[in-house]
Amino acid sequence: MAETVHSPIVTYASMLSLLAFCPPFVILLWYAMVHQDGSVTQTFGFFWENGVQGLINIWPRPTLIAWEIIFCYGAFEAALQLLLPGKRVEGPISPAGNRPVYKANGVAAYFVTLATYLGLWWFGIFNPAIVYDHLGEIFSALIFGSFIFCVLLYIKGHVAPSSNDSGSCGNLIIDFYWGMELYPRIGKNFDIKVFTNCRFGMMSWAVLAVTYCIKQYEINGKVSDSMLVNTILMLVYVTKFFWWEAGYWNTMDIAHDRAGFYICWGCLVWVPSVYTSPGMYLVNHPVELGTQLAIYILVAGILCIYINYDCDRQRQEFRRTNGKCLVWGRAPSKIVASYTTTSGETKTSLLLTSGWWGLARHFHYVPEILSAFFWTVPALFDNFLAYFYVIFLTILLFDRAKRDDDRCRSKYGKYWKLYCEKVKYRIIPGIY
Repeated sequence: MAETVHSPIVTYASMLSLLAFCPPFVILLWYAMVHQDGSVTQTFGFFWENGVQGLINIWPRPTLIAWEIIFCYGAFEAALQLLLPGKRVEGPISPAGNRPVYKANGVAAYFVTLATYLGLWWFGIFNPAIVYDHLGEIFSALIFGSFIFCVLLYIKGHVAPSSNDSGSCGNLIIDFYWGMELYPRIGKNFDIKVFTNCRFGMMSWAVLAVTYCIKQYEINGKVSDSMLVNTILMLVYVTKFFWWEAGYWNTMDIAHDRAGFYICWGCLVWVPSVYTSPGMYLVNHPVELGTQLAIYILVAGILCIYINYDCDRQRQEFRRTNGKCLVWGRAPSKIVASYTTTSGETKTSLLLTSGWWGLARHFHYVPEILSAFFWTVPALFDNFLAYFYVIFLTILLFDRAKRDDDRCRSKYGKYWKLYCEKVKYRIIPGIY
């Protein structure tokens, strides 16, 4: 049975709203950024005059070149995922008692992707500006193609699940939205969630960041310092992600959330369209910050990304050594928590209560949100829409923190209560 944090009415309303409104919002965001100067008021005025017909008129039709770009990119990333060598990494034990095995070759795939993309541009084989010029068509193709992909995942979950970490709650909408399988695979080695979340979604973030930078150079003959700060910070963040990719496989996205519309469509469509939107805005709205302000923003952003990384590294090292490590120069404070799997087997986990994880149960979300702010703030404050991703990320992570807390409360029982007594704040120390 699917677990829900909110009441059934709120759960159904939120699922249906996201299924209905996320696809058109992707197009609206692109249209506002590229054709309405990033202005909410201009975009609202257009639709006030033209209504639903206006949305139909501006919705780009998927073109052959859009499908070709998506196919070549997806096939290239799938080939790198399968063929590049990598260390064998085991994921966490699943609710059904399974332990997934991965090949950690994300860093290699990341650098091969960027080197190939920049090499194609440098040698005149492919101009990345073409991606920007067909961006609306690409997003439109991703919207429809990824929806079909999620339908196929739903069918696969019914007829050919990859493991017993799967099943139906009996409700078609919930099954489609949240997914049927925790670890769907094609064959033995091709992990679908690693592909959708990491190799397609997160990789597209870096590829599009570079694309926007090149497009601004093509338009203006130079790259503004605001675009440089935005691009560098995004690339540092994505580089951090792939450096830490094996740690990501222990997070809620992989170890708890099943492969459905929420995760897979989100990573295939929402990440490339929404997460990259500050750079998309800056293409046609270059801002000259001046050297001093640009350096201040860049340093602050890199510091936040480092703290976010160090939070995850600290917990990963704590788990890897079974608590036999130093946290901020001293032995870690911890709680030994036991829990029962769905198969009835009793297991134990260690809950870290010192270091970054002694400040708040999800303190790592603070530097993550601040990182997003610092790669957006080079756009300054002429248009609110440039900050949509920061606002969305804040809502997403606060909701995720609540879902994670509720899941852990159900999993660990009295041990989680003890943990919350030791680490009182959920996200912001002293406040929340």
